[in-house]
Amino acid sequence: MLQLAYIREHKEDVLKRLAIKNFKDAENIINSIIELDNNRKAAQRQADDTKAEANALAKQIGELMKTGKKDEAEILKAKTAELKSNEKNFDETLNNIEKEIQAILVTVPNTPHFTVPNGKTPEDNITVSQHGAIPVLHAKAQPHWELTTKYDLIDFELGVKLTGAGFPVYKGKGARLQRALINYFLDKATSKGYNEVQPPILVNADSGYGTGQLPDKEGQMYHCQIDDLYLIPTAEVPITNMFRDVILKETDLPIKNCGYTPCFRREAGSYGKDVRGLNRLHQFDKIEIVQITHPEKSYETLEEMLSYVCELLTELELPYRILKLCGGDMSFGSALTYDLEVWSTAQARWLEVSSVSNFETFQTNRLKCRYKGTDGKTQLAHSLNGSALALPRIVASLLENNQTETGINIPKVLQKYTGFEVIN
Repeated sequence: MLQLAYIREHKEDVLKRLAIKNFKDAENIINSIIELDNNRKAAQRQADDTKAEANALAKQIGELMKTGKKDEAEILKAKTAELKSNEKNFDETLNNIEKEIQAILVTVPNTPHFTVPNGKTPEDNITVSQHGAIPVLHAKAQPHWELTTKYDLIDFELGVKLTGAGFPVYKGKGARLQRALINYFLDKATSKGYNEVQPPILVNADSGYGTGQLPDKEGQMYHCQIDDLYLIPTAEVPITNMFRDVILKETDLPIKNCGYTPCFRREAGSYGKDVRGLNRLHQFDKIEIVQITHPEKSYETLEEMLSYVCELLTELELPYRILKLCGGDMSFGSALTYDLEVWSTAQARWLEVSSVSNFETFQTNRLKCRYKGTDGKTQLAHSLNGSALALPRIVASLLENNQTETGINIPKVLQKYTGFEVIN
């Protein structure tokens, strides 16, 4: 959530940057926020003046009572009662205005970093770099949804029977490959200084609000209505919320956490050939990396996290490219996002496997996640997160890119985790 003071002080810059995100009716919305804040300030002044006058009268009443001037005191008491009633009305008005401001503020997306390119669709994203050789497959190469059936690795139809489309059942070496990737990703993260946590996969509405899933994306989350809990779309939500309403020491920063969880997304409105097999699921496994860091170092941290994900893809021997997302393709809360995509040779297209984002103070303002500097001042920290990595499309690419006529080769870095070198 944007800070109200920042909106007031940098209105034109906020509008300019929101235009990059293609935020509709930005000027009217920002003007309404500022107007409401002016009303809030006026109501606050009235409330403060009324309280001050009531306090002054209380002192006068005390003096009059001491000197036996009870009649004069009673007159002032009546005036004080009137002031108390006015004070209550002003407080109620102030509370209503603050609620109205808050309701509008949560609908305003984060302002993008000045390096974010203009654009509305994924086609407008900028390719930063591309790495690795595109493999050349044999003539009878198959997409992963056929390979998983051929080698009995994943049963999509059984998942439909048990739950519904988008909930696959991993079997045999398919399940072992999943477990191998999870262990590999966690081992790599902890070797880079990330603290492993195992958070809940159900969160309350406050947690969804804290990281920006609510009220923006409630339609994409599975909601357990009786208990008013949400199945997490990513481990980002519980891990980042660990620092809700927390004041850290500057020396605590950066804080680096990682965690494995299943993730749940309704993916409402997703149809067509691009959702076949593992390309888009309702339940999938992912390892998330999250950092809470000093504002002056957050973009350095973003590059460090990006480099880390690139290292994973290099070790998995997957060709990949890095995209800087345009304003129209960024998430609601992100200030700058890099997507990483791997090449699927059998499908002949790029598949997104990771997003690494800096949220600056957008999440920490909602979370009230602050740190106390060495100067004694308290200010908001910056939050960042990244997929490191989401498994479905990694598995799809590994199967497709490493297939031969006699089996599927396992990358060397995974063999100690899988216990086998070839799927056949």
